[in-house]
Amino acid sequence: MSDIAIRVEHLSKQYYVQSANERHDMLGETLTGGLRSLVGRARRPQVSQNSFWALKDISFEVKQGEVIGLIGGNGAGKSTLLKILSRITDPTEGRAEIYGRMSSLLEVGTGFVGDLSGRENVYLSGAILGMKKVDIDRRFDEIVEFSGVEKFIDTPVKRYSSGMYVRLGFAVAAHLEPDILVVDEVLAVGDAAFQQKCLGKMGDVAKAGRTVIFVSHNMAAMQGMCSKCFLLKGGKLVMEGVPRTVIEQYMAGAASGAATQLAERQDRQGTGEIRMEAVITCDEQGRPI
Repeated sequence: MSDIAIRVEHLSKQYYVQSANERHDMLGETLTGGLRSLVGRARRPQVSQNSFWALKDISFEVKQGEVIGLIGGNGAGKSTLLKILSRITDPTEGRAEIYGRMSSLLEVGTGFVGDLSGRENVYLSGAILGMKKVDIDRRFDEIVEFSGVEKFIDTPVKRYSSGMYVRLGFAVAAHLEPDILVVDEVLAVGDAAFQQKCLGKMGDVAKAGRTVIFVSHNMAAMQGMCSKCFLLKGGKLVMEGVPRTVIEQYMAGAASGAATQLAERQDRQGTGEIRMEAVITCDEQGRPI
């Protein structure tokens, strides 16, 4: 029996972007399209040629029980990759094979039905994962206690704060015994105590032999939890390996980019006798942290 939990082969995702002029033109087409259709002269829709690749030719495998950290700057493709793995969006090219039951916590506002109560959404999420009601019953009290929304569990979730929403969403995702747990950086919405609570729970999931993939800007958490890290840049997988090595590569690149941006700024104040080119925090061996 294979020990592969996720297999990704030559995965790419392309998005089309409309300019302001194109949106204006589309409004005109909408207003006149009905008239054209009435007289049988409908015009074929024009496809925008403005596009970008959020992901480009990514391939990797994740084994059962591995904890994978996705690292990269804004726009690197991390969230797009998680959405494809979670079957929220389809790839433009390539494929992603998932072996096992996956539970995901991505953007705030996804996964729950706003008009349903917290209680109803817990049971709905479990049913979507293929769980029996008796199994959800067994986990329900633990989910509610972990989330800390006991007083509001019968309130429609559309009335929840973003923090309450994330707490319940994570509790559901982590406690319904998925084979693969996928978590985006929405944990930044919670306070420090809850973040530590979530990291502890993800550790418990991993110790149970399940697979965890998560995005975080907390490099200490990445290094402490992950068995492997992937570094994404410009939609490409540029490095994978042990957390410390990948994190050092990412931090070195981030520090270099920050130094370049600082040196090129034209709004710097002072006499110029002393110029600060960069500030980098290093450990006792002189490595960026």
